[in-house]
Amino acid sequence: MAAVHESVLDAIGGTPLIRLARLGAGIAAPIYAKAEFLNIGGSVKDRAALSMVLAAERDGLLKPGGTIIEATSGNTGIGLAIVGRQRGYRVIAGVADKSSAEKSDILRAYGAEVVLAPTAVPAEDPRHLFNVVQRLAEEIPGAWLANQYDNLANPDAHIRTTGPEIWEQTGGRVTHFVAGVGTGGTITGTGGFLKETSGGAVTVVGADPESSTYGGGDGSPWYVESIGHYLHPDTVEDRMPQALRTELIDSYERIPDREALLAARRLSREEGLLAGPSSGAAVAAALRVARRLGPDDLVVVVLPDSGRSYLSKVHSDAWMREWGFLEEAADGLRPLLDAAAPLVTVAADATVGEALEALGDAPGGVAPAVLARAARPYGVAATEVVGSVSRAALAAALADGAAKPGDPLGGLIGPALPTVGVGQSAADARTVLGKTHRAVMVLVDGRVAGVLPREAVA
Repeated sequence: MAAVHESVLDAIGGTPLIRLARLGAGIAAPIYAKAEFLNIGGSVKDRAALSMVLAAERDGLLKPGGTIIEATSGNTGIGLAIVGRQRGYRVIAGVADKSSAEKSDILRAYGAEVVLAPTAVPAEDPRHLFNVVQRLAEEIPGAWLANQYDNLANPDAHIRTTGPEIWEQTGGRVTHFVAGVGTGGTITGTGGFLKETSGGAVTVVGADPESSTYGGGDGSPWYVESIGHYLHPDTVEDRMPQALRTELIDSYERIPDREALLAARRLSREEGLLAGPSSGAAVAAALRVARRLGPDDLVVVVLPDSGRSYLSKVHSDAWMREWGFLEEAADGLRPLLDAAAPLVTVAADATVGEALEALGDAPGGVAPAVLARAARPYGVAATEVVGSVSRAALAAALADGAAKPGDPLGGLIGPALPTVGVGQSAADARTVLGKTHRAVMVLVDGRVAGVLPREAVA
């Protein structure tokens, strides 16, 4: 008989384990997914939201008529909106501008006020999402900043609920626990409980975007929301979340964006589980782990949120092609890209002379201008391109005395070049070029893989 609840808050938790029989076919170790998207707000963050609000009330930090404020990629804000509105609070969610539009729409539907702010700026920048919500918390009387990254009530939710549920559901047979690492709350709380209860027998594995600093990446942007640790090249002090206990994580599986996104799509099409991209990253990691194990092992992986929040992204064929994650079309740009000259980029903080020297090899005499020190081991993410630099424009500025070789590029940086995914066609490239652009950037897995001049796609 289905459970009956007196409040929507009583329906948080108690999510099922579902075996990934199709994705795990041929693998000796069984893989079970903890379907956290079946929480009332659609994500694992409902647990942390309820835990943090109740703790703030107990500690006198949140009082009747107060305001809950949080910086969020979306899911924690949704959980706080549900819990907060049920308990009579105003809720303001500062949402990262890279988050899917669906999440902001959901937040508003639950009665939260949404403030969009960037995260792809240095941590010290006053425009940064965390600084924006901090100012709001200081300015609004009776406001409480949830601060999920440093709030220990976040992992405590999983010590009390998620970990015990998994232990009971597997009859204590779980040997490996796999989860994405964002704030660290889920993997710290659940992993910590499972390790302690099993006497250290459970192995905890973090699923991390390939370029995230948690697993040893360079901190450059990725396209799987809600997990990983980004490091802007101009950030002075990089802080780790206090909710994360790294000593509890035995190893990381570093998952490229394409592997994560395609795994999320397989989850929906093969297992009937419409989950988000961070679920794809976690499942990709779990599959890697399980292939190294035997039939006496049992892997549990967390599926953090629903794919309904990403219908315009990972579950959209058009979006996947535009960002270079799908290239199954026979008329794609891969042959043209392979034949193109090596990619040339110019650092936005270069001098005019340095830029001219770099542009000597640039197709079409134009190159993307990228964030300072953005020469990353994994290439330049499209989101790190801040404009374009033209050889003709720089030469003209030198000729008429408007600039000198030692001057910074500054106002000589022009608009960014248009982009096209490697799986799109030459006709698509011509469309985005329009009548004015000299060249187009070709994206592979969300990163600039090359520049094609207009004549190459004519």
